Amino acid sequence: MADEIIKEADAVEVQAPVVAEAEAPRPSERRVMPPRGPRPGAGGRNDRRPRSGRGGPRDAARSEFAQKLIGIRRVARVMAGGRRFNFSAAIVIGDKKGRVGVGLGKAADTQLAIEKATRAAKKAMISLVLTKNRSIPQDVAAKFCASEVIIRPSPGRGLVAGSSVRTVLELAGITDVTGKLLSRSHNQVNNARAAIEALRSISKQ
Repeated sequence: MADEIIKEADAVEVQAPVVAEAEAPRPSERRVMPPRGPRPGAGGRNDRRPRSGRGGPRDAARSEFAQKLIGIRRVARVMAGGRRFNFSAAIVIGDKKGRVGVGLGKAADTQLAIEKATRAAKKAMISLVLTKNRSIPQDVAAKFCASEVIIRPSPGRGLVAGSSVRTVLELAGITDVTGKLLSRSHNQVNNARAAIEALRSISKQ
């Protein structure tokens, strides 16, 4: 009887490690978890590739023309329910190579008003005939509403003008001229339009 008990104990001791090995997962069945962190080749927020740019027609237009805002104001319209406010923006654009235009836009938002003014200025652009020194060939003068301006060539003096007339001449790329406002009007939009009307006489037909 004692011999049988010893044999059973030996059998239990021998089978115990076998059961433990059977329950343990095999090396081939173990799941290897990837290390946490950014994937190889995918950097952090600051390691992103720089954008090459959209390259759309709007970006090309912005790079081609220089623009300057000469006036923005709030306009009120009285309606049945009260007053409704809009914004009016005037802008001058030019390529500084003989092309210039003035546009006016109105909208409920300032950004939308500026975009409308830019489109209007592009439609109303004129191309000028300039001399080799980027001056005008003759005296020009015009009147728009209450604004009256005269522009004369003055070799060696650079650009001498004030108000929005100077802005129009700068964006048109004109130099060695003298601009004079003959009226007392301080309306920037009318002064710019008077300068455009004066330069229209030397524009390309």
